[in-house]
Amino acid sequence: MIRVHRRIKSVMSSQLYLHSGRHRPHFYSKDRVTMSTKATLAALILTLGVSTALVAPSFAQDATDPKAVVATVGDINITEQDLTIALDDLADVVADVADTDKRARMVDILIDMHLFAQEARAAKLQETDTFALRLQLMEARALRNAYFADKILSGVSDDDVKARYEQEVAKIEPEEMISARHILVETEEEAKQIITDLQGGADFQTLAKERSTGPSGPQGGDLGEFRRGQMVPPFEEAAFALEAGNITTTPVKTDFGWHVIEVYNKKTAPLPTLEQVTEQIRNLVVSERFTAELERLRTKYKVEHAQK
Repeated sequence: MIRVHRRIKSVMSSQLYLHSGRHRPHFYSKDRVTMSTKATLAALILTLGVSTALVAPSFAQDATDPKAVVATVGDINITEQDLTIALDDLADVVADVADTDKRARMVDILIDMHLFAQEARAAKLQETDTFALRLQLMEARALRNAYFADKILSGVSDDDVKARYEQEVAKIEPEEMISARHILVETEEEAKQIITDLQGGADFQTLAKERSTGPSGPQGGDLGEFRRGQMVPPFEEAAFALEAGNITTTPVKTDFGWHVIEVYNKKTAPLPTLEQVTEQIRNLVVSERFTAELERLRTKYKVEHAQK
């Protein structure tokens, strides 16, 4: 498992970059890979639109009463408590629905569900062996989720999160961050001439606007703030070797051309605050406790795999 202080540093990096107000040329940074996942199977139920006289909407006047009826399907009442549980257990189904419409959409989903359920009962599908097996599986899943929420999730307090945050932050070594400008040209001779001009009193930002071929030229060559690992190695090595207020006295060669670099600020990167990483820390603690509890249960109950 990736150590959490790496996650914290990643969060910190992205936040500082977004807040810097500057955009670094993409070709100076190393590639980053992001992944996103989204559950879609549950959303299939949204395609079921059934309208029938069997459905008699009777939305509750008192939404705080868990027994209040929000709709009926034949002789089946759908209550506020049913709706609350469905909104929790089937959250993925209405994930793309506007918050103001989630309640009404879920009522429709429950109505559709009970319509099919009544027809299934009429066909005695509940008496089949397959249904009994599916019911056992659904019961086990519901019990697992209830145990997780009651014994693990609710057991992680704000104090637990704070303590783990302090533990992980203590592992993070101070990291240097610099702010720099650069002038990019095609030849070493051009770069040397720029250095001579700067040493003679020329203004760095003015020369960058006039001579730099890089996309940051119009901004005076400003690259904003960055830390180690964000620039190509030759550029990084030269930049971090400079003190604030100094320029490189020899041109720096990279695959993009020849650079003259000016560092105008150096500081220690700030640590992420508890507020910035609360959810990441909480999820980590929950994950670890879940794993520990699973191991305990595997020891408590005999688990055997059938031999093939």
